[in-house]
Amino acid sequence: MPQHPAIAPNRAAVITGAASGIGLAAAKRFSSLGMKVCLADINAEALEAAAETIRRSGGEAIAVPTDVSDAGQVKRLKDEAFDAFGDIAIVMNNAAREGGGGLFGDPQRWRDTLATNLWGVINGVQVFGPALIDQGKPAAIINTGSKQGITCPPGDTAYNVSKAGVKVLTEGLAHSLRNIDGCKATAHLLIPGHVWTGITGRKAEQPASDKPKGAWTPEQTVDFMLERMGDGDFYILCPDNDVPHALDARRIQWAADDIIQNRPALSRWHPAHKDKFAEYVKDVTP
Repeated sequence: MPQHPAIAPNRAAVITGAASGIGLAAAKRFSSLGMKVCLADINAEALEAAAETIRRSGGEAIAVPTDVSDAGQVKRLKDEAFDAFGDIAIVMNNAAREGGGGLFGDPQRWRDTLATNLWGVINGVQVFGPALIDQGKPAAIINTGSKQGITCPPGDTAYNVSKAGVKVLTEGLAHSLRNIDGCKATAHLLIPGHVWTGITGRKAEQPASDKPKGAWTPEQTVDFMLERMGDGDFYILCPDNDVPHALDARRIQWAADDIIQNRPALSRWHPAHKDKFAEYVKDVTP
């Protein structure tokens, strides 16, 4: 399988939200490919335990407790990573918190959700981006989005807003990078499917055998991400065991057509369009 040119032995990766889930799976995978890894997370105890698992397997890892919503702490993360490794090839802005609630939900939960899920990514891009560009070497910035930031299902509007922002931010980043002369850094939007992690309901004490049949593991998600990066993809739209790519494509197309056809907002869930949507996707629904 071809690899993105930034993924190479003895280079380094910085991963936020790395104490568990997709972030930890990514750190382990990068380490297995010979990379040094800097793990960041707000949970210092879990973070150190995660880094230790990589060290025990022979990898080189440092742990830097970080609240990504705080730009000052993200700057400290960058400084510690460069001090330790001297060179950063991958920055994965992956840290996120679970939903903030509905439209009229608690304003503080909204602020907290946007602070981590959106501002955490903005901080990562603004702090690390110029440094990766200036290195003049192959590099990649991976931002973890969500299908909820594209199709925006009703319910958790705060989370949808945060992840829609990550999509727009990452698209702007990709455009900016490709218009900088000599820039060897690329941007990628990771769009996971149903992944069995803490955000999607898994508790720390639950064994992997409790995973719902429809969900992917974090490891499957990371392997898919690396495969698509190797092919140069920007949008890394992950399927899962319940939702194939063709169904995702129909859902996304339907959402875009709400605007083009001037249908009611979120018409997929509107009583007048519910049956039409079911007919639209019936041939790609498992």
